[in-house]
Amino acid sequence: MDQIHLSPGPLRGETLVPADKSITHRALLLGAIADGVSRVRNPLRSGDTLTTLDIIRKLGVDVTETDAGEWLVHGRGLHGLQEPEDVLDCRNSGTTARLLLGLLAGQPFFSALAGSPQLRKRPMGRVTEPLRQMGAQIVGRDEGRLLPLAVIGSPLHNIEYHLPVASAQVKSALLLASLYAWGLTVIKEPGPARDHTERMLGSMGAPITRKGPYITSEQPEGELTPLDITVPGDLSSAAFLLAAGAILPGSDIRIRAVGINPTRRGLLDALIAMGADVTLENGRESGGEPVGDLHIRYAQLRGITIGGDQIVTMIDELPIFAVIATQARGETIVRDAGELRVKETDRIATTVTELRKLGADIEERPDGFVVHGPTPLKGARVWSHGDHRLAMALAIAGLVAENATVVEESACAADSFPGFVETLQRLGARID
Repeated sequence: MDQIHLSPGPLRGETLVPADKSITHRALLLGAIADGVSRVRNPLRSGDTLTTLDIIRKLGVDVTETDAGEWLVHGRGLHGLQEPEDVLDCRNSGTTARLLLGLLAGQPFFSALAGSPQLRKRPMGRVTEPLRQMGAQIVGRDEGRLLPLAVIGSPLHNIEYHLPVASAQVKSALLLASLYAWGLTVIKEPGPARDHTERMLGSMGAPITRKGPYITSEQPEGELTPLDITVPGDLSSAAFLLAAGAILPGSDIRIRAVGINPTRRGLLDALIAMGADVTLENGRESGGEPVGDLHIRYAQLRGITIGGDQIVTMIDELPIFAVIATQARGETIVRDAGELRVKETDRIATTVTELRKLGADIEERPDGFVVHGPTPLKGARVWSHGDHRLAMALAIAGLVAENATVVEESACAADSFPGFVETLQRLGARID
């Protein structure tokens, strides 16, 4: 379905959301270099994660599936990956491309990375430049800053690198490269970024430590222990249901088994600050990750200002946050979010453009946007620009808008949330 028609109405019920995309990517890549078979329960089967799965198979890694739907990643050890016979197509997955650059930089073979037209526009220099400081040989368009890129495996050495902006993808690429580098690599973060890579590497026996903003990593003395992980629900996917529950009068939604990693819960914290009726229930830990059930009911919200470190913890949720802000009383300001301009689309420009079609009072800023609310949205025909998160944000906006809304090019939602439309329908959404 590449076009969806939505009518306004509340959502009620209990549901799961798809497994965490970030954790699934990392489970595949780290499982590939473990010594033995990693078991990944509840993996996300989406366009982006299946891209990573396809690529590790091209690197010689066997991945099988059990009758229970678990993935078994037959790791080849730190030094067992094979030179690919073909170009590694990262399709539209920036996470795949950036983490692969770190993994491949220290391998004793040649590899080439390509991607979709969208991905070929996204900046890779933030990864390739520090990798070159470690001795990596990476060549390509715009002096190695844009795909396609060729990686000529080389001996690597340690560096001390201060991340100019908090970025889980850059940090993860450097940590992967450090497994093949001589000496102790030190990374300083300016603020909190997703820490799934560090958690998983630590559980596998990698010599990785954190002290304040500094992370240190070096070559393991032996092999990495295989993973045994159950992937929790993706908070970035749950965000759309949280938004619906918060702004659709009469809504009452419980989302089970969601990962609530502190480096990912910025939207949840923002909703609480806005006065949302949201509670965390049945908090627990699974595979080193905090997990819980989220229960949200409709409530009148108030505008807030977000920026600084909080932006990093909700960068993927900012399009849906803009939708939430249209229904909050007063002014909502998002700043320090210039990173949005180099996502799958320029998410500042596309979010503002499409929400204005629905009647939102939203103003574009160089590093964010300002929303005045509450504003009654009006049904309209809107376009996802091929961006999965924008497609889903517009769908939720369509549920609160008067009259019908049509979201064009909506199938891209499957990049991160397979079954998005069906999930909404089970909760009572009227979608054609």
